[in-house]
Amino acid sequence: MARILVVDDEKSIRLTLCEFLKNAGYEAEAAGDAVIARSMLEEKPYDVVVTDIIMPRVSGIDLMAAIRKISPSIQVIIMTGEPTVDTAVKAVQSGANDYLTKPISKDILLKTVKNAVKIKKLSDEKELLEQESKYYQKQLEALVDQRTRSLQKTMRGIIYLLTSVVETRDPYTAGHQRRVGNLSAAIAERMNMPRETVDLVRTAGYIHDIGKITVPAEILSKPGRLSPLEMEMIKIHAHRGYEMISKANLPDQIGTAIRQHHERADGSGYPQGLTDDSICPEAKILIVADVVEAMMSHRPYRPALGIDAALAEIGGKSGVLYNKDVVDACTGLFRDGYSIEDEEKQIHLPL
Repeated sequence: MARILVVDDEKSIRLTLCEFLKNAGYEAEAAGDAVIARSMLEEKPYDVVVTDIIMPRVSGIDLMAAIRKISPSIQVIIMTGEPTVDTAVKAVQSGANDYLTKPISKDILLKTVKNAVKIKKLSDEKELLEQESKYYQKQLEALVDQRTRSLQKTMRGIIYLLTSVVETRDPYTAGHQRRVGNLSAAIAERMNMPRETVDLVRTAGYIHDIGKITVPAEILSKPGRLSPLEMEMIKIHAHRGYEMISKANLPDQIGTAIRQHHERADGSGYPQGLTDDSICPEAKILIVADVVEAMMSHRPYRPALGIDAALAEIGGKSGVLYNKDVVDACTGLFRDGYSIEDEEKQIHLPL
């Protein structure tokens, strides 16, 4: 049942209008002025307020302003004994939903109130639907976030598993991929690259040698110099890694970076002989990080050469074999005290 509040300083009008409304099936109450009406509106909800404009203490126009603060959906019907265009315009501009002139007939009153109640009901239903929509939207967002975190966790597990597979096949380079991935991410951060790119290069670094599982273990661990044929077999790993990763549900940049991590800026690298302008940004970083880490670490065919030799290598061939901006960022990192490490870092893939 709709609740109606009648506000008028004339008692006879209040009583008459309330009687009309009650007989029509509405729950009607009355207030002798705007101050009392406002107090009643704050205590319990009403669907429609029928109010006079000119009243002592506070006018009906000022009451409308208070009503809109309490509830924008309450329908307000203005009554006045001075029906002029200016009065009507002022009432509508102040937020009135409808307008009645005194003396008010029963039929016009009930018709106007019936229409206002219908509008209020539709407004309430719309608000309820919007609230439900927001609730379900939040529930959906929470579900998507949960699924995304779960998928991220699964993908991280796969990345770490692939890293371990390569290290099992090539134990002499244990930790190499993680160190390259962490260094690559640090370089990307120093170059102010987006968070997405930082995560991509870290991920690519963690599995950049995945193609080595197709290379015979005796070649990977051979202590002496490799023969030309063995070297060609080693070179295949970049393309093999690309083929393997391209079949997985990973961003394309990861596979591309893995394929290009042995390219060189002057076109002397492999497997495609790309020049600097054709190498993807992630691979440019991976190339430098891979060289630096390899020179700093022990290999079956030589002892570790150290950071000074590694920085001298990339610095001396900056702009020739290695991208200059990447070399500058990497060199700056170590000058500022960067310590290369192989601990697993959190990775977030753009799914």
